[in-house]
Amino acid sequence: QVQLVESGGGLVQAGGSLSLSCAASVRTFSNYAMAWFRQAPGKEREFVVSIAWNGGLTRYADSVKGRFTISRDNAKKAVYLQMNSLKPEDTAVYYCAAARSDLIFISPNQYPYWGQGTQVTVSS
Repeated sequence: QVQLVESGGGLVQAGGSLSLSCAASVRTFSNYAMAWFRQAPGKEREFVVSIAWNGGLTRYADSVKGRFTISRDNAKKAVYLQMNSLKPEDTAVYYCAAARSDLIFISPNQYPYWGQGTQVTVSS
């Protein structure tokens, strides 16, 4: 029903920046809350940030507050993640997720639709 494709991952030095994009194939993108999760090797999938359908409500994990910024463009059916001041601890596969809801969630179980992930590696 909903297809999500992430892009923009890569290798960056600590303190650097990356910008991720998620393109959605869906009829009405504004019906969906969106989120970014990440998963490092041997770790559970971790909540990063979520954003409501109109972009007016966001929620960030404490580990990324002040460094990461989520945004969305409903006309382009896309969500973005600007990552600044990157740390080696940010190294993970980053996943875009969607849920048809007016609410935003922090649990992976609450998002039915997922992208394939994009690798972000931060070197020291």
